[in-house]
Amino acid sequence: MFIFPKKSILLLTFFISIWGAEAQHINYSLIPKKDTINIYQEMLNDHSDDLMENHPADDIYNNMWTTDHVNPYKIPIDKMPDSIRIDCSHFVVPVPGPITSEFGPRRYRFHYGTDLRLKVGDSVRSAFSGKIRIIDYEARGYGHYIVIRHDNGLETVYGHLSEVLVTMNQNVKAGQLIAWGGNTGHSTGPHLHFEMRYIGNAINPSHIIDFNTGLVHSKNYLLTKKSSFYYQHEVKAVAAVKYYVVRKHDVLGKVAARNGTSVKALCKLNGIKMKTKLKPGQRLRIR
Repeated sequence: MFIFPKKSILLLTFFISIWGAEAQHINYSLIPKKDTINIYQEMLNDHSDDLMENHPADDIYNNMWTTDHVNPYKIPIDKMPDSIRIDCSHFVVPVPGPITSEFGPRRYRFHYGTDLRLKVGDSVRSAFSGKIRIIDYEARGYGHYIVIRHDNGLETVYGHLSEVLVTMNQNVKAGQLIAWGGNTGHSTGPHLHFEMRYIGNAINPSHIIDFNTGLVHSKNYLLTKKSSFYYQHEVKAVAAVKYYVVRKHDVLGKVAARNGTSVKALCKLNGIKMKTKLKPGQRLRIR
């Protein structure tokens, strides 16, 4: 049987008493307004109440808190604030390892994070204080991963973990141990895939952090549409790229004719020669 929380019953009793007074034309001066209002305010400010969850940066995220997707907000770049200052003064580097792969376009897709070298079982720490929003697993992507929303409005993503050491909705401090590093998901070797996002939109971590020293470039990061989301044209370019998987008995001329292009164009896009022999399963860029 469902049992209402004690604080919820108190709230309901308060509003019923006000409604009853209205119905019976009772003089409101008889109602102890000050004390009742104080109790009501205390209940509102009591973050332990199950019905009054308190999440980091609720004002920025319009009180949206969900475990679905890294970016459930779907806020276009042109709808983002023109500029905003983000407090990065309490940053702690998640792992001390060097960069193994930068933020930016890859051959077949766009890489929205910075990869940091580690060994399986190395400590992974929270970059800022905040609250755990997602703990999940993607076999063809992040592997075991965590998403944390922080008090400064940023969200950070930690991917390819071997073991998660925190729980959903847990509050964590900057520098707190949250996981062991690993090589899970779509990964070519042990590393931490680390992302920084603002209302779902990725920011190049190297613009905020000097990974050589493990320190932030500035205690306050100035986010602007032009400087923080400069890579949008690259994302569109990667999305426009099209590839063809070579079949048995395919030759360049046949592939070119089938895809409305020329052998010369294929050679230029793929850095190959006109006499190059194709192998079944080979990927050729055709656009």
